[in-house]
Amino acid sequence: MSLKKSQVRDLGKILPNDGLLFNPAEKLIYGTDAGRRFAMPWAVVLPETVEQVRQIMHWAGQEKVPVIPRARGTNVVSACVPQAGGIVLSCLKLGRILSLSSRDFTAHVQPGVITHELQQAAAAKGLFYPPDPASVRICSIGGNIATNAGGMRAVKYGVTRDYVLGLEVVLPGGELISTGGKVHKNVVGLDLNSLMVGSEGCLGVVVGAWIKLLPRPAYASTIMACFESEEQALESVDQIFGAGLLPCALEFLPREVLQCLSAYSGMPWPDNAGAALMVQCDGLKGSVRQEMAEARKRLKEPVYVDEAENSDQERIWELRRLINPASFRLGSGKASDDVSIPRGSLLKAMQGIRRIAGNHSLQVLAFGHVGDGNLHVNFMYDDKQQVVQKEVQKARAELLELVLDLGGSMSGEHGVGLSKRGFLNRQPGLAALEIMRGIKKVFDPDGILNPGKAI
Repeated sequence: MSLKKSQVRDLGKILPNDGLLFNPAEKLIYGTDAGRRFAMPWAVVLPETVEQVRQIMHWAGQEKVPVIPRARGTNVVSACVPQAGGIVLSCLKLGRILSLSSRDFTAHVQPGVITHELQQAAAAKGLFYPPDPASVRICSIGGNIATNAGGMRAVKYGVTRDYVLGLEVVLPGGELISTGGKVHKNVVGLDLNSLMVGSEGCLGVVVGAWIKLLPRPAYASTIMACFESEEQALESVDQIFGAGLLPCALEFLPREVLQCLSAYSGMPWPDNAGAALMVQCDGLKGSVRQEMAEARKRLKEPVYVDEAENSDQERIWELRRLINPASFRLGSGKASDDVSIPRGSLLKAMQGIRRIAGNHSLQVLAFGHVGDGNLHVNFMYDDKQQVVQKEVQKARAELLELVLDLGGSMSGEHGVGLSKRGFLNRQPGLAALEIMRGIKKVFDPDGILNPGKAI
């Protein structure tokens, strides 16, 4: 399908020529995201003002045209793919920081603002925006809100939802609502903020957000420690928490990841390294150094230890960022899932993940935020072989069954999108799902917002 000529004329009255894309070559990139599925949109609209968004949503409501809100497309669950057709509403031109107050500890931003740019602007005023998804340098605040993005600092500081004070949202039909503002406490009415955050663009189009900021930590330090076994690494995690320590980041890298990194570039750890932890603490200099000393005491027979402070930490965290490019040495295709596991079941989860990969003759890299049990599982394969791709899909289905059987969640921070929607009968279950779909119908009675995603 495509838009009627009258509909094309209607959009032309709302947006200037450079705000509308109809050429297939120009639309192509808007038909996919980091989830690597594809469907060509009927058109792409790039509004520059809230009023234009309202007019687009009013028109879409009247014409019953599906609308797929999109920022920078960094999600890996195909949450932005217009598989049901319709128009993609890009927020790229809504990319301004409208205000940033060091007295109120707030920022007022548009959805297209890149997360790292907000962090930099906050840091320049001695403030701190903690959420740090791996794509922080290219993802947007709007996308973070849509998926309730987390990141490595979630173990101490929480996720995106914890920093959203209020939203400005355009509903189907064009009505603009506000769910809060610059105050840090607000219990008037139902909590629509929490409902909107993580809804994957299914309830409304976010056009503005009031974001909570914190004082910027004065000091930070990181330890990387390698162990002969995963059991030693995970026991060290238990010991660190048992000592009353709460790191701001606590990452787990198993042997497959260490071997992959070593093959990609020369690495300093010994060949017998079977797992690694990255531990970061922040705060005042004296307290951080004391906490790191206590953390070092809790490491279970490490075979390698490196420590760095403040800007020197980048050389350690760069290793974490190298995992993605290094992974493609194992295969040209990657099927990525993020799952949450009860912390006490992480070893069982790793054993189960390896068993699944072995049963399907796949290589797997599973690593992540051990502090809150959030693992990133990547099945690597040759994407030119159709038979292998079928095995990958079977492995992903078995992975999600394993996670649910362990009492976990099939997504910790990436969302549902298209790729996990088939498992919603297991989590949250059919009864809860019907309630969620009833809520969507209140906001979006005709089902035009990001149809077929999330719920």
